Amino acid sequence: MNKKYIVRLTAEEQKELENLVKKGKTQVYRMKHANILLAIDADGPNWSDYEAAKAYKCHENTVRNVRQRFVEQGFQAALERKEQQVLSRKRIIDGENEARLISIACSTPPKGCAKWTMQMLADELVVLKVVDSISGQTVWRTLKKTNLNLT
Repeated sequence: MNKKYIVRLTAEEQKELENLVKKGKTQVYRMKHANILLAIDADGPNWSDYEAAKAYKCHENTVRNVRQRFVEQGFQAALERKEQQVLSRKRIIDGENEARLISIACSTPPKGCAKWTMQMLADELVVLKVVDSISGQTVWRTLKKTNLNLT
């Protein structure tokens, strides 16, 4: 099979990858990518994508993507994960809405209640038309990230 992207590691890159794998003190995906690069090096073992994928228990597409990133974007890009170009989901609560949530949470609770519950805060955000719909769990996660303590 003709490979579109040929990986040729310099001696310095090869040494860095070997040290990375030998130490084992980094993220698992980085070690896997380092092993893949060492295995598919044209001046080294020159394994096929299938052989590397089987040896390192990943999909052939992973090997192909690492190979492509190395050629197109460079050594460091091949070691890292691909960054998302577009977020999977749009955030329900952005900075402005988060500020509104915090101001509501810090205000006095409705009459007859000792304190705000997460569901009450979620319902209040919908009533005030800050968001179309939101769960109490999302409110809780947002408040947890801001280290807001209502007690």
